[in-house]
Amino acid sequence: MKYLFLLIAILSEVAATSALRASDQFTKLWPSVIVVIGYASAFYFMSLTLKSIPVGIAYAIWSGVGIVLISITGYFLYKQKLDMPALMGMGLIIAGVLVINIFSKSTVS
Repeated sequence: MKYLFLLIAILSEVAATSALRASDQFTKLWPSVIVVIGYASAFYFMSLTLKSIPVGIAYAIWSGVGIVLISITGYFLYKQKLDMPALMGMGLIIAGVLVINIFSKSTVS
């Protein structure tokens, strides 16, 4: 369940961040509602995750996967460009998350 809670936290944060741009500085109601609900949900599920995964590990996974997903979302939803250095950086982030999960003794099975 701990990784399910972390996944929900990540997806909630990505939805909220995507809606933040669409809210047009909180002048549009429904995107603004999604922002508030998304961030509240993200922090709630992150708090559940922290009962069983160390905070540093959980945050590394949350922020790393979140960066990659929000970049992909921005590319498709807002037509934001991703150049080669951005793609390489995201590849390194993914590699870092994999190293933590596969090799670190700090993670909890």
